[in-house]
Amino acid sequence: MRIFLWLDILSGAVYYQIEVIEIVYAAVAALAAFFILFCYFQNNTIDITEHIITSKNIHDSIKLVQLSDLHSKPFKKVLKKLDEISPDIIAVTGDFINDKGKKRGKMLEYAEELCKRAPVFYITGNHERRLDDFEALMKELSAAGFTVLLNDTAQIRLRSTTISFLGLDENQADFKDYKARKKGTFKYMDASPYFEKLDRLEGYKIVLSHFPENFELVKENNYSGYDFDLQLSGHAHGGQFILPFIGPVYSPGQGLFPKYARGIFGERPKLIISRGLGNAEFPLRLFNHPEINLIYLEPDKFD
Repeated sequence: MRIFLWLDILSGAVYYQIEVIEIVYAAVAALAAFFILFCYFQNNTIDITEHIITSKNIHDSIKLVQLSDLHSKPFKKVLKKLDEISPDIIAVTGDFINDKGKKRGKMLEYAEELCKRAPVFYITGNHERRLDDFEALMKELSAAGFTVLLNDTAQIRLRSTTISFLGLDENQADFKDYKARKKGTFKYMDASPYFEKLDRLEGYKIVLSHFPENFELVKENNYSGYDFDLQLSGHAHGGQFILPFIGPVYSPGQGLFPKYARGIFGERPKLIISRGLGNAEFPLRLFNHPEINLIYLEPDKFD
């Protein structure tokens, strides 16, 4: 009887162990599934951030959309959002295609889709600048319908309002540039000839610059002292992670806890920074959804 009792106790303990292990496996699988879904929604839920800007140089209500840092992601949800917004202008502020030329054909098709929705003004980011066939890509994007601005200006007339763009093609693309910037030895581009060209144009003046820190963080050749209305930038990916009570965590060129990673700064000129839409080498955003900036340009009724 004792032997049978011991065997019953032993078998019961084994069954109990098996049940516990099954519960642990099920819990781990559930947590893994939750984490995967969490990551998917963090990287694919689009935030639309709205800004209202008034100016004496704006005579009509204009909807300007800023897209940035797609990094070779042909984001179909963005196209659906644009159909809902019906923008008057689209500004693409760099890193449209990543530095390995990934999905190049699809991104050129995507460029055509963007152009079906509004005129697109485009500047390069550090990723495009690292491509060996950079010039060929610029021609392909132009053929797709983008107005490609490489240290150049362009204008568009919307009803009774003129918008003048300056698109900057900044020399900050190489990895050695990051090291030089960290050491404080990097020589920033003198953009004054390009701003002089913008000065000669009329209307509301917008500067497209991939690097937000060039607005006023850098000591030499920063842009905030020039005479224009609005700068649109990207690059920082919102700091990649945005931690509660801490904010953006890291940006290349700015380091830890970057100031210029998202949001709006200044009076005139103003700076608006996009948190971007895709990812580069690091594949995950945290509490930092992809972002479309929707900027309402309105007449200044008190001017």
